[in-house]
Amino acid sequence: MDSSRFNHRGHALRHGRVSDPGRAYLLTTVTHERHPIFQDWQLARLLIAEMRRLHERQLVQSLAWVVQLQETSLAKLVLQLKSRSAIAINKARETSGRVWQKGFHDHALRQEEDLAATARYIVANPLRAGLVKRVGDYPHWDAIWL
Repeated sequence: MDSSRFNHRGHALRHGRVSDPGRAYLLTTVTHERHPIFQDWQLARLLIAEMRRLHERQLVQSLAWVVQLQETSLAKLVLQLKSRSAIAINKARETSGRVWQKGFHDHALRQEEDLAATARYIVANPLRAGLVKRVGDYPHWDAIWL
């Protein structure tokens, strides 16, 4: 999920959000108060495990942490991801409380948009954020085009 490309206004979500099964979406969500909790390798892997679980349950087809919606709504999908990952993260940290900010941003990819280009954009986020010097040095990305 891309955390740098879009302006995050969870309180101003669009009413009437549409969820089209079979359409690819770029989803963006932000940790509570932008805490950098995923600098902890174990916590990042807990989130990834939840993302893989959604894929295994066939709720989405994960392309590069770009998801293609199956037979569920975006709101339900993000709610599951956030709630289950927050439970796992709080358990691992032996804490309680919010892990995620409310809301999320979605961008439905148009047919003419290149999924591979979007995937490259997402995979390069840690490089642009200065977390690593090479994309391959960041351990928490995935793409079906490998």
